[in-house]
Amino acid sequence: MLRYIFKKLLLAVPVLLGITLIDYLLMSAAGSPLDMLAGPRITQSAIAVKAAKLGLSRPIWEQYILWLQQVLQGNLGYSYKSYQPVAQLIGSHVAPTLLLMGVSLLVGLLLAIPSGIYSAVHRYQKRDYAIVAVSFLGSSIPSFFMALLLIFLFTVRLGWLPSGGMATAGTGGNFWDVAQHMIMPVTVLSFSIAGSNIRYIRSAVLEILETDYLRTATAKGIGRFLVINRHALRNALLPIITVIGMQIPVLFGGAVIVEQLFSWPGLGLLTMNAIIGRDYPVVMGVCLLSGVVVLASNLLTDVAYAMADPTIRY
Repeated sequence: MLRYIFKKLLLAVPVLLGITLIDYLLMSAAGSPLDMLAGPRITQSAIAVKAAKLGLSRPIWEQYILWLQQVLQGNLGYSYKSYQPVAQLIGSHVAPTLLLMGVSLLVGLLLAIPSGIYSAVHRYQKRDYAIVAVSFLGSSIPSFFMALLLIFLFTVRLGWLPSGGMATAGTGGNFWDVAQHMIMPVTVLSFSIAGSNIRYIRSAVLEILETDYLRTATAKGIGRFLVINRHALRNALLPIITVIGMQIPVLFGGAVIVEQLFSWPGLGLLTMNAIIGRDYPVVMGVCLLSGVVVLASNLLTDVAYAMADPTIRY
């Protein structure tokens, strides 16, 4: 296992380099930050001085090499807008994103796993059709549409919940205040997670329920609860782990839109502002972090395989 993990870490290095290279080329093709300075009060000579100072007058490949050299030295650069270190900006915004992602993933899985098992056990019944219908609804409704719908209903019409931010100004952000601000964004993300995972869990459990050894366990009179939750669920964990491992990067990217709509002070809001302002160092810092999250989630998924099924050898 240790050799396998070490090999995966070595393979992650060129993959991460490829991700950052593609991101840098796409970002450069979108336009230069100097275009944001153009105006009647800014002369071309001033723009040229700014380009030389930021290193934007050099070829794209040379800019990427310089950025990569700084990253290898532990320096993600400085923001073009706020002139703050990118590492400091990301560090101040990563905690709200992790909080929102963690709670949403937990709530989504707590809804998806029991619902998927229940739907599989009661297959082809009305309750099964109802759960599958809700699953399709959760996976098909766009996050931005559901977010706007919740804001209109619970903020504009009813006035029950705050529409944005992480805490009410002047309150210091106590537990209940943060919880109220989290209700709507967590609902949007967890509903999408549950909708995407219920059908996978149902399919995995249905496949296990048709096996001979499970019929034998049922015939021995072990009990319905133990047969399903100890034997069936344990053997259905591999596809479930795969779905969960794939969900983490998707959730990390999906939180960008949700955070923007709810003004949640996380990486999503920071990323959108950086993209709009063409703040190259911040965008590349977030892309680098996203690549690390994707590769780490894949590695953790592979390790979790061996924990769920001891017969797996690497």
